Amino acid sequence: MRLDQLLAANHISRKKMKQSLLQKQILVDGKPAYKLSQNVDTGLQQITFQGKHVSGPAHRYYMLNKPSGAVTANRDAEKLTVLDLLDKEIEKENLYSIGRLDRDTEGLLLITDNGPLGFQLLHPQYHVEKTYYVEVNGPLTSQDKIAFQEGIRFLDGTICQPAQLSILSSSSSLSRATVKISEGKFHQIKKMFLAVGVKVTYLKRIQFGDFTLDPDLAKGDYRALNQEELEIIKEYLEKSR
Repeated sequence: MRLDQLLAANHISRKKMKQSLLQKQILVDGKPAYKLSQNVDTGLQQITFQGKHVSGPAHRYYMLNKPSGAVTANRDAEKLTVLDLLDKEIEKENLYSIGRLDRDTEGLLLITDNGPLGFQLLHPQYHVEKTYYVEVNGPLTSQDKIAFQEGIRFLDGTICQPAQLSILSSSSSLSRATVKISEGKFHQIKKMFLAVGVKVTYLKRIQFGDFTLDPDLAKGDYRALNQEELEIIKEYLEKSR
């Protein structure tokens, strides 16, 4: 949540917020806050205002292994959504997924009620990398690796940022690879491989920023982030300048 929203919920006026910010009397983990719009989480950080502890609701963070067939949406009248996979007793009203995966794409999806965090992780300024495991219906070559590195050009003239293609195996009917990108254009991975003459037959996101898909998490299952992963969230909060 934004720092000013947290302070307002604690009945602190806007005028006092601004004055205290300038006087470095608002501390986040012992360091002066740098702006009232910065993203904070009382569950992960210690917030003080003029020496007094500021309380508020802690945010929630989950890792989901998205199965094929589920849509990345909060509600859908006909299709299974990623939030439908969460237990019924979980309050879902303010939850959302950070980024989208196509309906037929599997893998790592982060779900939270911390709105500003998602904006930050998806903003080009932060260059959060995403890694996918890919299977395609034809051969992959060293020339394809070069094309990905130089930036794939789509038929409409759109040029992708450089991407890292690692070929795991290659044959005339099936090749396996991983690809790392730092942007998220519509159907980008599929279009990139089509540009080099092959079609994606299976796609799974295995990494998102510093998060790696838990190998023990079955398709459709989820869990709360562990302490190590929450420390990663905290690092992102500290970078949100």
